[in-house]
Amino acid sequence: MMNILRSIGRYVIGIFLGLGNAIFFLLEILGNIVKGKIRVQEVLKQIFEQGVQSLVIVALTSFASGAVLAMQGHVMLERFGAKEYVAHLVALSLVRELSPVFTSFIFSGKAGAKIAAELGSMSVNNQIVATRTLGVDPVEFLVVPRFVACFLVLPLLVVFSELLGIMGGYCVSVFEAGIPGSFYVTQTLRVINYVDFFSGLIKTFFFAFLIGWICCYQGFFTQGGSLGVGKYTTKAVAYSYIFVVLSNVFLTKVILALWQ
Repeated sequence: MMNILRSIGRYVIGIFLGLGNAIFFLLEILGNIVKGKIRVQEVLKQIFEQGVQSLVIVALTSFASGAVLAMQGHVMLERFGAKEYVAHLVALSLVRELSPVFTSFIFSGKAGAKIAAELGSMSVNNQIVATRTLGVDPVEFLVVPRFVACFLVLPLLVVFSELLGIMGGYCVSVFEAGIPGSFYVTQTLRVINYVDFFSGLIKTFFFAFLIGWICCYQGFFTQGGSLGVGKYTTKAVAYSYIFVVLSNVFLTKVILALWQ
């Protein structure tokens, strides 16, 4: 019994210690950003690696999501004689919820895993220690550019995802459901207002913040050699998924309370 209690106690203490380390790590990142210690060239490099190289997978998944929404929406709404509302269903679903959350998942699995694996490899090979030995702050040189790039890239990817998703819904609605293209476009533009658009976009900045923080932290403090890189990268992606989903519930409640 005592062994069980000790194990539980060590586990709880470990959680609080890890949380404290993560918060101090975040404060160090934000301190560098506030002081203007941002290497623009490195940020641009990370924007390319995180954003441009994620465009294809985001485009495919977003187009497919919009197409599936239109297929399902057409079948369901046609039962009630309301298939002309397919454009409303697709546009609002993508803009308010699906594109921000799905794109954040894709970004976590693609760019987030890359960040954690890169920093993890540097950590286990003592490159981070070597950087500090040379008089260069590893957080400023390695972490801040990746964190800033996350914050800039993910919102742009979400807007791109929304456009591709609406295009996927358009193709299905026009060529399969027989809805006139001009009518679909008009209804889409009419139904989306600034509250719908910005409610999804605001959440994206929080998701980018969480993903950048979690993946940089897990990668920076990786231990255990090559096996540790895989373990900590998996943890980074898993924690990103969990915190995106949980924060989405909280943010949606807050946004609806403020803007209803």
